[in-house]
Amino acid sequence: MNLLIELLAFAVAIGVLVVVHEYGHYSVARWCGVKVLRFSIGFGKPLFQWVSPKTGTEWTIAALPLGGYVKMLDERETGGAPIPAESLPQAFNRKSVWRRFAIVAAGPVANFLLAIVLFALVFATGVTEPAAIVAAPASNTLAAKAGFEGGETVVGVRAENEAESESVRSWSDLRWKLLGAAFDHKRVVLSAKDAHGTSDFQFDLRGLTEKDVDDDFMSHLGLEPGGGKLMVAGVQPGSAAQQAGLVAGDRLRAVDGIPTENATAFIAYVKSHAGQPVTLKVERGGQSAGKLEDVRIVPQSQRDEVTGQQIGRIGAELATQVPSIDVRYGPLESLQLGARRTWDLAVYSVRMFGRMVIGEASLKNLSGPVTIADYAGKSARLGPSAFLSFLALVSISLGVLNLLPIPVLDGGHLLYYLVEAVTGKVVSDRWQLVFQRAGLACIVALSAIALFNDLARLIHF
Repeated sequence: MNLLIELLAFAVAIGVLVVVHEYGHYSVARWCGVKVLRFSIGFGKPLFQWVSPKTGTEWTIAALPLGGYVKMLDERETGGAPIPAESLPQAFNRKSVWRRFAIVAAGPVANFLLAIVLFALVFATGVTEPAAIVAAPASNTLAAKAGFEGGETVVGVRAENEAESESVRSWSDLRWKLLGAAFDHKRVVLSAKDAHGTSDFQFDLRGLTEKDVDDDFMSHLGLEPGGGKLMVAGVQPGSAAQQAGLVAGDRLRAVDGIPTENATAFIAYVKSHAGQPVTLKVERGGQSAGKLEDVRIVPQSQRDEVTGQQIGRIGAELATQVPSIDVRYGPLESLQLGARRTWDLAVYSVRMFGRMVIGEASLKNLSGPVTIADYAGKSARLGPSAFLSFLALVSISLGVLNLLPIPVLDGGHLLYYLVEAVTGKVVSDRWQLVFQRAGLACIVALSAIALFNDLARLIHF
């Protein structure tokens, strides 16, 4: 059943994204007076065909659904056959360089517009997110140096030299605002409330590097969702957790007297105590609910595959139950937030790709159709909001990918047109062929890496 959901969600996602992308090309081509010969969803043998009696465009659904294309009237692609004189003004190659630029750019732009609409829809209909409550930070982190002790609720963020704060409604909202400030290398002030009132906490994000701005960005700052419950979700057979008597449903309240409410800090503490006994304060479920017990456990020493050092593990699966809130925005604010979120993700994608090119980020970040299908299925099972957010994220990725200056992609053609606009000369067919072969090699290499990463995640090697 899960496989069926993944395949169906993947088909819907790819279908929507391809149709929107190609319709962007199609609509602007028609607006510019170019005759569109075929609008195809998929490649290969046609499964369905229909010719519009009004425009003469052939609408096709083909056998291989991973993509699509819009074929326009073009003197360079007729195989030597002449085009009737009355149709020449409708040929793509007869249009001005800026009209050709607009037609090619319309596909990625359509993907970005789709992402804005999808995010706006999610914001307008409402989404449940973790509250912006900060857990006790690890020592020597920016959060600890700023003065956070744990339990504070962040309500606003502002640049150091600004008087007014932007309101913070959820943990996700806080993360995106800090991520934007980190990209701009700013010093910011967080306003947070606790039992004693509202206080300001200064964060200097100017020293962060591109490596620090990743999926674990908030942890680098020492910020973790707080105010929740750290639970044992499962115990591995033969592990230190099982030997100590931990069972699923136990709530972990403290480790060696240090209160704990998030998995990151707890795991870091256990890792640093390999072979050393630690005492857990555990709240049991069942009939003894609310009763606290001390559980002595010795983390087993294991070699970390990344660092090669010995670290401690107890073999328990953890789950954090944090307070959540329902966040809903008005129509105009939803559009503004959708546009901002789309811009932030597009910039992040470009910077991440640049880091991979220069070797500062791992190529393991590339994902292929298997991973996309997996996440499509997972997001679909989580509900409409999660699936729409996933669809928006992939749409942004597709738009960014197509704008890369690689021949055979839209970005490669846009580069040709910019050269033509500056020099007044069309890039010769000879050089276009050379660049096209190089671009095709790049695409094949990227596809192979993405597929390898998919298989590595699938079979865990």
